[in-house]
Amino acid sequence: MDFETALGSLFSPEGRRDPYPAYDVLREHAPLFAALDGRWFVTTHAITGRLLRDPGVRVADAAVYDTFWPDWRANRGVASIVQSMLLTNPPDHTRLRRAAAATFTARRVAAMRDMITDQATDLIKAMPERTDFVSAFAYPLPIAVICALLGVPDTDRTWFREQAADLTVVLEPISTEDEMARADAAGRELEDYFIGLIAERQKQPRNDLTSALVAAGSGLTGQELLANLVLMLVAGFETTTNLLGTGLHLLLDQPAQADRLRADPELAPAFVEEILRWDSPVQMAARYTSEPLDLGDGLHLPAGADVNLLLGSANRDPDRYRDPHRFDPDRPNIQPVSFGGGAHYCLGAPLARLEAQVAFPLLLTMLPRLALAGEPRLRDRLVLRGYAELPVTTS
Repeated sequence: MDFETALGSLFSPEGRRDPYPAYDVLREHAPLFAALDGRWFVTTHAITGRLLRDPGVRVADAAVYDTFWPDWRANRGVASIVQSMLLTNPPDHTRLRRAAAATFTARRVAAMRDMITDQATDLIKAMPERTDFVSAFAYPLPIAVICALLGVPDTDRTWFREQAADLTVVLEPISTEDEMARADAAGRELEDYFIGLIAERQKQPRNDLTSALVAAGSGLTGQELLANLVLMLVAGFETTTNLLGTGLHLLLDQPAQADRLRADPELAPAFVEEILRWDSPVQMAARYTSEPLDLGDGLHLPAGADVNLLLGSANRDPDRYRDPHRFDPDRPNIQPVSFGGGAHYCLGAPLARLEAQVAFPLLLTMLPRLALAGEPRLRDRLVLRGYAELPVTTS
C-alpha cells in the first residue's frame, strides 16, 4: 500500500474497518504531513501528545465554524456539540470545565462502583443464551450509569440511544445530507428533553449532576448548560459502549488472556489501558493552530492549520510501544492518548475506565462459556470506532 492509497483508505468503508495497516504506512511516510486538500495529519505518539497539551493548539470553536459554515447554528445537532465544552477554547472553556468538574468529581465517580457492579450483574443474569452483546450489555450498562448520574428516568434509556446514534455523526469528517438532517432532529429532541429536565430540577433539586449544574453559581448560561448536558449524555455512553464491545471481542479472541483476567480480576486496570491503546474508541481528534509551531527535527505547523491527530496511529507507534500490534497488558507504562490530553482531556475518562474495569471480570467469571457467535459488524465511522453488533453465546 502506498502513501496516497493509505490516506484515501481512511475515508472509505473498507479502510475504516481496519485502519491500522494504513496508519503504519502513513507513520512510516512522516510523523506530520499536509494532504493535498490542506489538512494536516499527525501519526506519532510523541507529536500527538505534545499537540494535545500545547496551549497554542485549539479546538474548532464557534468562531472557526463561522468562517466556513455561517449557518451551523441552524443544525441543532451541530450546535449542541460546538457550544459545549468539547469545542470551546479558553477562557470560556476554562469556565465551562470548572463548572462541570466541580460536580463530576472523583468522589462522585468512585461512589458509583457498587451501582455499576449491580447494574452489570443484573444485565449479565438477564442475557439470553444467544444475543447481541452491544444491545444486551455494552449499550445498557453505560447508559444506565450516565442516566443515573444525570438524573434521567430509566424509561428514557432506549430513546436516548437512538438520538445519540444520530447526533454523533457531527463528529465525523465525512457525512451525508441525510445523516446531518437526522443529527439536527436528534439535537432538537435532546434539547427539548433537557429543557424540561432543567425546569424540573430548578423547582425540585435532587442529588444528581443535573441539579448540581443548574444550581446557583454554576457559571453556565442557559445555552451552555443545555449543550453540556447533551454532551455529557452522548459522550457518557457512546465511547464506553465502544470500549466494552471492542474489549470483549478482543478477550474472547484471545482466550489465554481472558483466562488470566478471569483468574485475577485485579489485572483489570492494566487490561483496560491496553484495550484503550490497542483499539481506541476515539480514533481521531481535530485541532487548529493559533500560531506557528516549531516541533523540532525540521517539522513545522503554520498558524491556522487544520490538524487531524490520528489517535489510533499514535497508540500503535513502535517508537513508543514495542511490538505495538500485539495485545500485551503486561507492557510497562501504557499511556494511550484515547481520551485526549491537556485542557480537553475527557472529563468522563475515570468513569469509562471504572465501568470497563468492573464489567470485564464480571462477564468472564459469571459467564465462563461466553463465546463469539457469528460475524460482528463494526459501525462505519472513522472518529468513533466500535461495534454495531457483536453476536455471542453465553452457555
